[in-house]
Amino acid sequence: MGEWGFLGSVFEGLQAHSPMLGRFWLFLMLVFRIVILGTVASDLFEDEQLEFSCNTLQPGCKQVCYDKAFPISQYRFWVFHIVLIATPSLVFVMYATHHNNKKAKRPKSKRLYIVNVMFRIAAEVGFLVGQCKLYSFEVPAQYPCDRFPCPYTVDCFTSRPMEKTIFLYFYFGVGVLSAFSSTGEPLTPKFC
Repeated sequence: MGEWGFLGSVFEGLQAHSPMLGRFWLFLMLVFRIVILGTVASDLFEDEQLEFSCNTLQPGCKQVCYDKAFPISQYRFWVFHIVLIATPSLVFVMYATHHNNKKAKRPKSKRLYIVNVMFRIAAEVGFLVGQCKLYSFEVPAQYPCDRFPCPYTVDCFTSRPMEKTIFLYFYFGVGVLSAFSSTGEPLTPKFC
């Protein structure tokens, strides 16, 4: 989980410049996304392509069927989501920290914070829609596949489909909660 260490300082700075619902969003990010994804989900998804098996030995069939079943790995999809919604927060923290010593009112900081929250809401909703379109709400145990170079319709099987289905529900629920907490966040941030 060392690759997530750089986000710790970003979140500390964001917490210093955020209202209460902004801090709740940070809690959701740190505990329910980053920590769980970095600890539990990494073990669950590390062998997903290796454990994906098809009832044929035709070279290349397993790979094209895996690509059909999972156009993008769920784990990588969620990591990309975290990076995308954390980036505007990083920009805001850098700007707010840079202008922290100024005593005058900072309307640019307020506007940048509003843009940060609006981008976060758009990204949350976009990823919720993307997750629904890519994976629906279930990881089937069996995928029928008829792509070339498979000689016929083959049956392919995923590893631990129930656990992965639970993660789909979990991350969708956290995404909905994050989007709602962001929409309820006051548009006047607290600046130190």
